[in-house]
Amino acid sequence: MLKSNYRSYFFAAVLAVAANVPAIAQTTNAAEPNAALNAVLDKVVAQEQELSRSLSKYSPLVETYIQNLGPDAELGVAPKSDKYFLGKLDMGRGMQRLSLLDEKGFAQGFRDKVGLMYSVKYLASGFAQMILIDGNQFDRNNYEFEFIRREFLGEVRCIVFDVTPKNKMQAGTFLGRIWVEDRDYHIVRFNGTYNKPEGAKMYFHFDSWREQMGPALWLPAYVYSEESDRSYFMSTRKLQFKSQTRIWGYNTGRSSAQNEFTALTVESDSVQDNGDAVEHASPVLSLRAWERQAEENVLQRLEKAGLLARLGEVDKVLTTVVNNLEITNELSVEPEVRCRVLMTSPLESFTVGHTIVLSRGLIDVLPDEASLAMVLAHELAHITLGHRLDTKYAFNDRMLFEDNEAVESLFMKRDEKEERQADQKAIEFLRKSPYQAKLAGAGLFLRALADHSKSLPNLLRGNFGNQLANRGDLRRMPELTQSAPKLEKGKVDQIAALPLGGRIRVNPWDNSIELIKTKAVGLLSAGEKLQFEVAPIFIYLTRQKSGSAEAGKNNNQ
Repeated sequence: MLKSNYRSYFFAAVLAVAANVPAIAQTTNAAEPNAALNAVLDKVVAQEQELSRSLSKYSPLVETYIQNLGPDAELGVAPKSDKYFLGKLDMGRGMQRLSLLDEKGFAQGFRDKVGLMYSVKYLASGFAQMILIDGNQFDRNNYEFEFIRREFLGEVRCIVFDVTPKNKMQAGTFLGRIWVEDRDYHIVRFNGTYNKPEGAKMYFHFDSWREQMGPALWLPAYVYSEESDRSYFMSTRKLQFKSQTRIWGYNTGRSSAQNEFTALTVESDSVQDNGDAVEHASPVLSLRAWERQAEENVLQRLEKAGLLARLGEVDKVLTTVVNNLEITNELSVEPEVRCRVLMTSPLESFTVGHTIVLSRGLIDVLPDEASLAMVLAHELAHITLGHRLDTKYAFNDRMLFEDNEAVESLFMKRDEKEERQADQKAIEFLRKSPYQAKLAGAGLFLRALADHSKSLPNLLRGNFGNQLANRGDLRRMPELTQSAPKLEKGKVDQIAALPLGGRIRVNPWDNSIELIKTKAVGLLSAGEKLQFEVAPIFIYLTRQKSGSAEAGKNNNQ
């Protein structure tokens, strides 16, 4: 939400998806279409009010990343500063938000169209409220609905309506367009802004999506917000920004363990473990088992908090690259090296014992497999050099903290000496690997990383691990940049990094992830490269297959 020096504005945005009503315009009687339309709208309103009530059962994570924009000689416009919020919503307490980070409001100055100077502050709670259109006031008594057309969003048939408040002077009412799926009449997407009270200077515009996460269950998943009006005269400094708000972890940590327990059966006393365990472990094996216990404790706690994605195909892709590095360098690592994905946007990687963790945002922006190998090689080097996890985490009482305390409770950072050692060993691994001939691309990525770290420090923050770069200072394998080509932002065919959100898709219900399959598109201008940038996301909506026993087992996104 925004606060001005002179006024306070409430803003929110909603996540929605798509729908359609075949009953409209299938009759020739003038009275019947209105009756059919009103019946549909009554169902839409009822579903929206039911959603408001049902959300009280959930406590998902919510992440907002904001990039403030400014003029750029080569790209036209580019990010100049950023802000990041990460918290946990307690929807049973009126959308109360618990922060996982030490957050403060983010002030940004600008001039309006008549030259008056304003200072605005982004507040995390305002972005968190972007999941409902207008609470209990969203009904036919307070809004006008105009049927526009039928439309598909992905595989979901939708009815599209323009929505305007009847009271034009009431602040905070929704003004824009909604998409309604045509089976149960849930709003699945809405796009617009909030009605301006008298004297108000601004309200943010947003595009908000919901996804199906169970039978007749459509929940908020993603909001894109942007202000980009360039119609003022060139000397005016305007507020320009773009942001993404992601919500996930609706079913994370819920009763799966209890469900497992109810399925247990009591075996007879004669049943024995048929494993290969010996009666007593050697001191070395005991040490490894103790370290593995600390590793498992941390990973399980991160997954329970909704910060670590479920095991899946993406982990296998990462592990394949690690195996390529191990085989070509004749490494034999015990216990075996595993890979996991952190659900958050800031670019970071770290090790938890023998598990390599990469953030979703980092995987999104890496331009090729050689750049991915570069990141993994650095973390593999930490493992082979014996840079261990603090075994204090083997004590289970250290895992007994609240989810919103996870970042401050788990420390995975390395000191500078260990980081330098890992850099040197990683370069040795890469020079013997199948990626050796393509390291110039990895070096170019690092150049771009250092360049953008000046304006996007919050994207480069390390919540759990070390920063990759800071204010132009490259912290990861700077030697690779020596053989990299010169960074040319205005060159269309030089892709040093990708936008955020372009590679990993998230199931917000159960935190499973998958790689996005997209068609290659030729760029028309350098401004379309969007390196490290927030970009709009059009979700390919699908419905849950009938007969599915578990919410979230769908192909949303």
